[in-house]
Formats: sequence, structure tokens, C-alpha cells
Amino acid sequence: MLTVDFDRLGVGPGTRVIDVGAGLGRHSFEAYRRGADIVAFDQSADDLAQVKVMFGAMAEAGEAPAHANAETVQGDALALPYQDGEFDVVIASEILEHIPADDRAIAELVRVTAPGGALVVTVPRWLPERICWLLSDEYHANEGGHVRIYRADALRGKISRHGMRFIHSAHAHALHAPYWWIKCLVGVSDEKHWAVSSYHRILVWDMMQAPRLTRSAEAALDPLIGKSVALYFTKPAVRRAKA
Repeated sequence: MLTVDFDRLGVGPGTRVIDVGAGLGRHSFEAYRRGADIVAFDQSADDLAQVKVMFGAMAEAGEAPAHANAETVQGDALALPYQDGEFDVVIASEILEHIPADDRAIAELVRVTAPGGALVVTVPRWLPERICWLLSDEYHANEGGHVRIYRADALRGKISRHGMRFIHSAHAHALHAPYWWIKCLVGVSDEKHWAVSSYHRILVWDMMQAPRLTRSAEAALDPLIGKSVALYFTKPAVRRAKA
């Protein structure tokens, strides 16, 4: 389930990509399939171990071009171990809402983006997220949980103040918003509740089969209740000279 539009980002053979907060690698795998040189970066060694295994399986199965490079790196998003402008594309999907010092993280994401390169940031959208917070403290008030709810225009301003040029926004995963509302109502950790398990089966069916009915429904609902918002930026290739 991708939140990022790789066609818009122009990810292809030879593109240098870092997926910051890669988690279990959903966006890293797509970049690798497209022939990019991808770094899956995360603070969780356990998650990265699984990503590394999948990278190996993809290479062995021929699911990624032989020329593409894929690696996993454990570290802190507040201190990325890379030179300025090292990556053509920087992805930060669903991580800023977890980081208290989000402005420092944004500065690092911008720093490693190459001049002329692209940065995409995705976060939970304000309305669906606000409903989750109202329904359940368990949803967000836990170690490593969500520390804030973003309004898209405020986050756009934060990133733009670091010298990035905003180019596009999009909403995604509208069908997932009701799933999380149900979980918040019955208990976030209650995976066996009939309503949760039933809706989860629908989501899995949708992801595996991509039927026209649910794809059309989600496209129509995304502007209204899309669970995530994606903000796309470019880094100016040439800075204006100071007067």
C-alpha cells in the first residue's frame, strides 16, 4: 500500500533515494523495483532486518534490476549520516507525527535533498486523525505514538521555510480511515473484534484484487476523508543571490 506517487517523483534507474523512517519497507521496495539506488533508513533494527531479507529475496527473484542497489541503515532522523544534497529523492512517510523535534527532522530531510531534487512528506490528515484522538487515548498516547496532529497548510509552511518549493498535494487511503475509527471505538489492541477483523479482510481483499468498485470509491472519498496527506516539494537548483 503506497502513499507516495513514484511516477510524480520520477523514480527510475539510477535515482538516488532515501526512505527515512522506512519501517517495514513498503516504499523502499517500490523504489528498488523501479531500479533506483535505495537506502531504507530507520531507527528500528528489527524492522530493517526484515527489509534486508526482502531486498535479498527481490534480487534473487529478479524483481529488481541487477544494476539497482539497496541497503538498510539504522540511525536517527535528527542526524542523518549523509552529505548535503546526497539524494535525488527523499521520502518521509508517516514519521514526522512521531518526532517531538519535527523542525530538526525537516531540516535534515531538506539538507540531504540534492539541488533540483524532490522531497515528499506524508502525515495523517487532520480530520481523520482528530477523530481517532477523540475516540481513543490509546491510539496516540503511548511510547513512540503520535505527538501532534498536522494541518496540511501549517506543515507546508514549515517545510517551505527551509527553502523548499511546494509543488503538489494529494490525499490517500480513504478506506482506511473508517478502519481506524472502528479500532479506536472497540480498543486499538483488540484485533479479534468482529468489526475490526471483518473490515480488515475487506481492506486486504481490496489491496490484493484492486476491484474497480473499491478503487473508484476510494478515489471519490480521498478528498473528503483520505487518511493521509502527501506534500511534494522540490529543492531549488540555484539559490538567489542576496541583494
